[in-house]
Amino acid sequence: MIVKVCGMRYSDNIEQLDKLGVDIIGFIFHENSPRFVSPKPDYLPQNSLRAGVFVDKNIEYILSKAKDFGLDFVQLHGQESPDVCRILKEEGLDVIKVFHAKDNLINEMTYRYEGVCKYFLFDTPCKELGGSGKKFDWNILKNYNGNTPFILSGGITPESISDLQTFKHPKLIGIDINSGFEISPALKDIKKISEFIKNIKQ
Repeated sequence: MIVKVCGMRYSDNIEQLDKLGVDIIGFIFHENSPRFVSPKPDYLPQNSLRAGVFVDKNIEYILSKAKDFGLDFVQLHGQESPDVCRILKEEGLDVIKVFHAKDNLINEMTYRYEGVCKYFLFDTPCKELGGSGKKFDWNILKNYNGNTPFILSGGITPESISDLQTFKHPKLIGIDINSGFEISPALKDIKKISEFIKNIKQ
């Protein structure tokens, strides 16, 4: 099970997280987010893969940040088209496309993105671009029958372990955590994340 921790900004915090065995560490390049990463941290992950989160940015901006931060993944939270995903894939980046999970619309939303994304990420529907920190009804995902593996996001906290251990789907590949493990915006509680990883990967 992949564990992705998003919304990182502080060098010491990033370095601590990098030593825990987190699979992917995410940086948010959306200016309106309280976790917007600026300036560039002095420390970037050496063990974990790096993901950049973007909302309707042009390809040139995404590629510039990908080069500057040495990104492995680009995570797209806006209205980006399958063509944008395809171009980024051709540039050597793995693409995570985010979808707000809605009743009976999972396959209608995702089918055009098959083959151009490494993973999908299903999050809680909300007006805020970049996530709400709230959980949605995971049973909606039982309708998903696509070929692309997905990451589960939205309101996951240390108390979510039992629900995560009972939720099953053949395409579930990972879990994305953020605000549910924070001391303050962009500052993560390393002890809580360490315990979470031990429980979820056992």
